[in-house]
Amino acid sequence: MLHVLETRVPPPIVLLLAAALMWCLANLSPASPRWPGTGWLAAVLGTAGLALNLAPKWWFGRAGTTVNPMRPQATRRLVVAGPYRFSRNPMYLGHALLLLAWASVLAQPFALAGVGLYLAWITRFQILPEERMLAERFPDAYPAYRRRVRRWL
Repeated sequence: MLHVLETRVPPPIVLLLAAALMWCLANLSPASPRWPGTGWLAAVLGTAGLALNLAPKWWFGRAGTTVNPMRPQATRRLVVAGPYRFSRNPMYLGHALLLLAWASVLAQPFALAGVGLYLAWITRFQILPEERMLAERFPDAYPAYRRRVRRWL
């Protein structure tokens, strides 16, 4: 039954839902003191998250393959350059960093639950199906790439 959700919910929607959940959790929880430097931390995490979300799109375009997470079967080339040398999922890692930035803005530890839920959802319903498809589509190159590069970092 859960397989019907695989690659069906666009990752930006999952990101927005997680951010909304984090906001709700932060507002339902007792106030926490603001730590010095949370604004800077949010700025650094947010900038890194945005860069990790946008740069891979350029590498996909350069390779002439799709960046559409709803249609992983349309992938024509395995992208292993740029940020893909360090992470097999830099765009989703970028989303996680954006959520961590949001958590630091909210300054509420309970908000971190949204980051964990995002990572669990995106792994189960987006990354694992993408990995299965890539292993089928690139039976020699993808397993070698998978051995060299970690899923997240």
